Amino acid sequence: MKSLLGTKFQIKVWKYLISIPKGSIRTYKQVAIAIKCPKAARAVANACAKNPHAPKIPCHRVIRSDGALGGYSGRGGIRQKLKLLRSEKVSI
Repeated sequence: MKSLLGTKFQIKVWKYLISIPKGSIRTYKQVAIAIKCPKAARAVANACAKNPHAPKIPCHRVIRSDGALGGYSGRGGIRQKLKLLRSEKVSI
């Protein structure tokens, strides 16, 4: 991946997203805890929304704590997020 352009926080989130294995999902809160910013779930969601490299940086693997998909800023929107997750055999 070429150099990432974003805030320090966004880059931290995006680098973590790359580590989420194919076929796995995390919640925005789980990502916030993993990057040592446990109260930043909303900021994680915002960083995902600003991801310029979807789906290479797999923000589609992050969902809301209530099990809802949340948003997807990549081409195709929420339908594409669902399609990507299903293609990775994630049961949603």
